Amino acid sequence: MRSRVSICLVLTALVLVAPALKTKSKAGAGAKSNDEAQIRRLEQNFGDAVKAKDLSKIMANYQPGEKLVVFDVTPPREYVGWEAYKKDWQGFLGTFDGPITFDINDLSITTDGNMAYSYSFQHVAGKMKNGSASDITVRVTDVYRKTSGKWLIVHEHVSVPVDLTTDKPDLQSKP
Repeated sequence: MRSRVSICLVLTALVLVAPALKTKSKAGAGAKSNDEAQIRRLEQNFGDAVKAKDLSKIMANYQPGEKLVVFDVTPPREYVGWEAYKKDWQGFLGTFDGPITFDINDLSITTDGNMAYSYSFQHVAGKMKNGSASDITVRVTDVYRKTSGKWLIVHEHVSVPVDLTTDKPDLQSKP
């Protein structure tokens, strides 16, 4: 008799608790979906800023201070800090004469709490100040941290594949 009462209590508790667990699970999925949407907006804002060659808006997507670390496709080996990476962007944008095109393709985002990462292929093209044309596709991996409700890039790795038989970079990065 006592075991039947215990079983009934457990079953009753499960019936009462199950909807709450389901709601919590959906809320967690909603939060992840909202985080992904926020990061997609960050990347859209970043892309728009690059096309506009707006250095301030580009840098608004990165964590300020010395904790930002970026491995860019060009030397040096690493950029440590927001100011160092800002100078890199300033130099890069300064090589173009006139408008540039910029696209982010195959953006994949994974979020988990206050940390997230993404990877994508980013294409930039335009006329250089020396008169030549530039048309480059790079692979980008970003790590984001959510602080006070805002996602920012805290680490970025930009690369291109290299043909090891010729030691030449693949600047088009096609499959």
